[in-house]
Formats: sequence, structure tokens, C-alpha cells
Amino acid sequence: MDSHSPSSVIIVGAGVSGISAAKVLAENGIHDLLILEASDRIGGRIRKETFGGVSVELGAGWIAGVGGKESNPVWELAAKSGLRTFFSDYSNARYNIYDRSGKIFPSGIATDSYQKAVDSAIQNLRNQEAESVGDHSSTSKVTEPPSTPIELAIDFILHDFEMAEVEPISTFTEFGEREYLVADARGYEYLLYKMAEEFLHTSEGRILDNRLKLNQVVRGIQQSRSGVRVVTEDGRFYEANYVVLSVSIGVLQSDFISFNPPLPRWKSEAITKCEVMVYTKIFLQFPYKFWPGCPEKEFFIYAHDRRGYYTFWQHMESAYPGSNILVVTLTNGESKRVEAQPDTDTLREAMVVLRDMFGPDIPDAIDILVPRWWNNRFQRGSYSNYPIISDPQVFYDIKAPVGRIFFTGEHTSERFNGYVHGAYLAGIDTSRAVLEEMRKEKETEDGSQTQLQEPLLALTESLTMSQSDTVSNLHKCDIPTQLYLGGKRGITEAIL
Repeated sequence: MDSHSPSSVIIVGAGVSGISAAKVLAENGIHDLLILEASDRIGGRIRKETFGGVSVELGAGWIAGVGGKESNPVWELAAKSGLRTFFSDYSNARYNIYDRSGKIFPSGIATDSYQKAVDSAIQNLRNQEAESVGDHSSTSKVTEPPSTPIELAIDFILHDFEMAEVEPISTFTEFGEREYLVADARGYEYLLYKMAEEFLHTSEGRILDNRLKLNQVVRGIQQSRSGVRVVTEDGRFYEANYVVLSVSIGVLQSDFISFNPPLPRWKSEAITKCEVMVYTKIFLQFPYKFWPGCPEKEFFIYAHDRRGYYTFWQHMESAYPGSNILVVTLTNGESKRVEAQPDTDTLREAMVVLRDMFGPDIPDAIDILVPRWWNNRFQRGSYSNYPIISDPQVFYDIKAPVGRIFFTGEHTSERFNGYVHGAYLAGIDTSRAVLEEMRKEKETEDGSQTQLQEPLLALTESLTMSQSDTVSNLHKCDIPTQLYLGGKRGITEAIL
């Protein structure tokens, strides 16, 4: 095995939370940190790729939560970096719902169906709340599940695409309801490089600092009383006082990383209770545009009798005029199904749907791009989704450190899980918790040295102190460290 000089902190994962955590640590004087990234780039679930001559975002693609009283920190970073973005108006999508014969549902029918879906979801939430508290005195109103193609389509948009829950969402109530599509040749990931430049050595847009190590696939974390050892797939190991684990909740659930000793039961059980969402944006390029290209038609919906079947579409004309690119979003079961089949099958299915909407004479797509987040062993999904009715203790247990191992990522953000700004703020929160533990440990060590010196000095000055008293004082030096290494589940609240 190859070994390396011990670090104060090792950060596993160079996504948004990993980079933001490292930045805060460096700003607070922790320069002997080390970032281990499994892939050949930074960014995590933020990833750009060139398609059809333009830069498209395979993962996170929007800055959500803009225009409110409080400023979204990711929006601030984007403004500071001059990132190219476009406002996305989803409100028109419900009026661009196509049936399988290519007709658009009348606006009145679409509005009624949408309201019915919202009312049904709210009632279901109330029913779940009543059941969770054991309230059997009130009669739960039975709601009919969506059944028609338009009801299924709107139900999909309401739950799988537009929001993961019906209750007010902190991102929109705190930061604003506007969402902006990132359409910059430098990519959404440019924000991470700008953050990294502030504490890592870079040149001409490349990170050259040896404290960032790419292609280091962490497979094991061994913890002892004195520190933590991180073992990689290629047989290397790295040692540190603390580890910040910023891998996704999907990776934690997959047991890709082994822990020695194993994670305590309360931790592992909490990890299994968090849902993992899979969100797949499929990109299709055509020789020419055959769909309405105006901003009011940017988003359109396909109503099929199979829920989530190539339902939500977007044209890229606003972001990239003349690119002739369409994007269709799949989630969860449909995402996993498509990931498992050849792209040629996916292209064939998508073309059948498009010809249902726009007629048999439209051209074939000339290219297709299908991301595979579920089958990516370094991601295993797109983002976390806590159930609407959930025990708050589950969240705190997922976030809580285990000894010297701290956990971060969008899944540890209580108010903003599932969002880029959630990952960014989680990294800051976790790094502050690590700094606080480092401070406490230093105070413990300083106190131990003082307690050790005092009885020895007293012994030289006076022979009246008994040997048993001296030994007792020496043993007391170990008590604070033993209490800490026993592990604690308390965690510092985020100061945003």
C-alpha cells in the first residue's frame, strides 16, 4: 500500500458540498486538507457536456429560488461570475398539454385537471398527517387517484418534476419562486472552479494543487481513537484527524464504501429511510425545428395513459437559438428502465411520442444523449427526497457525525435538500462543525498537558503528595478524549 503524510481533514468528494466545505476550512487556517475525488473532474452531480455544438447540463441545470427577500447564495455566485442564465416560466406548461392525437387540451380542461390534482394531493397529505398522529376521530376524505392521461400527466408534473412535496418549500418561500436555466459554455461547474481558485493553486482554468486528487475511488474508511484512515480502490491509503464524507445518499445506501468499525445501527437505518430520486434529461437534436419556438411554448406536456412516459418536454431555443434541441425529462422507474436499454431504443420511443404530438412527417433526430445517473457507481441517483410524513430524527441521524467522520451533501440540508444551494450551505455547515470539534480537541489536549504538568511540578516542590494522587491526576487526562471518541449524535446548527 502507498501511504501519504497525515492531513488535518480529508474531504471525500469534490462536488458542491465538498468544495464549499474545503473552502471554509482553508479560510480558517486548515491548509493541510486533502480532497479525494473518484472521477476525473470536480462537480459531482453538476456536469456539462457538449451536445449539438452547445454546452448542456446533464445534472443540475437550474438555479432555483430567486427573486425573494433573501438572496440565494448560488445566485450570488452566478452573478459574480457572470454566468449566463435564462428565466424559466413553467406556468405556461399546463396550457401546452398534447393528447396522443396531437391536439392541445383546452385551457379550461387543463386548469380544472391541475386544480383537481392539487386538491387531491393536499387531501392525501392531510390524511397522512392524521394517520401519523393516530387521529382516528376525524373521517379521512377518500380521493380518487389520477386515471385519465391528462390527470396522470399533471400528477407527474406536480410530484415528480415540479416539486417533491405539496407543503410550502423553503427554497421558494425564503429565496423566491423564480428559476433560471444555466446556459453557459463554461457550464454550471464554472462556479465550483471559481470557488476552488480561492484556496487551491490554479492556472489557466485548471486546478494544479496536489491537495485535490482526482481518480481516487474511496472504498473504505477505518476509524480509530487517534484518527481516520481512508483506503482507495487502487490500494492507496490516506490518514487524517477527521474525514468529511460528501458522497451522495445513493452511494451511502449502496454500501460502496465500507466502514471499520461499521456505522452504528441508528446511522445505517436512517440512511436507508431517505428516498433517492432519479432525474434524467434526455437530449435530442434535429436537422431543423418543427415545434413552436416561442417562449410561451418552451415547455410542453405529453398526456399518455402510462404515467411519466416521456411526459415533460422543453425546447432549447431560448437558451441556444438555432440549436434544434429538445429535452425530455424522465424520473425514477422510467429513468432506470431507459438507463438499462440501448439509446437506439430510447430514440425510437421518443420519436413515436413526438410524432403523436407533431405528426408523422417530422424528421428523425440526428443525435441523442442519455445521462445515466442511477448506474453511475459514484452517484447512484440524482438527489435526496425525504418523505412528506417523516420523523425529524431521521434527518438528524443522517446528518450527525460518527466519531471523527462527518457527513455532508444536499441530503444533510434540512431546509434545502435536493438543491444546489442546499449542497453549498451543507458544506459550510459541516466545515463549521468540524472546526468546532477541532477547537474542542485542542482545548482538551492543552488541558491534558496542563493537568499532567501540575502534579509533576508539585511532586518536585513537595514530597507530601502521595503516589496514588499523582496517578489519579494522570488518568483524568484521558477522560475527555474517551468521551469524544465514544461518538456523539449532536450537531451544530447551520448559521447561514
